[in-house]
Amino acid sequence: MSNSKYNPLSAEEERILLGKGTEMPFSGEYNNFKSPGTFACRRCNQPLYLATDKFDSGCGWPSFDDEIEGSVKRVPDADGRRTEIICGNCGGHLGHVFMGEKFTSKNTRHCVNSLSIRFFKEDEDLPPVIKGE
Repeated sequence: MSNSKYNPLSAEEERILLGKGTEMPFSGEYNNFKSPGTFACRRCNQPLYLATDKFDSGCGWPSFDDEIEGSVKRVPDADGRRTEIICGNCGGHLGHVFMGEKFTSKNTRHCVNSLSIRFFKEDEDLPPVIKGE
């Protein structure tokens, strides 16, 4: 299932990013994580979210109220009720986006699986993006 041109993924990362899975709530390494920097796609290194847009929603997954422009695509979820968010470069599953909950002034919550993203410190160079098909 994995494409070797992208970063290697564990079986669980593949289940989430490629199989559109979900990690258990409150289990992800970035749920309560707070540090300045950038979150990028674990599969292709596409910068997705700035740490300044991360907030505590209490939902059990990392939450962001904004994305880096052009980095995240919204697609109708297979369940017909939600909106899935995927990496704009490689199409890896990130989670879902919810509107109208009033957690922040932007009124948006990107609910993201920790296993879909990697964090890079503010003073750390971001790796090159591995271009998608």
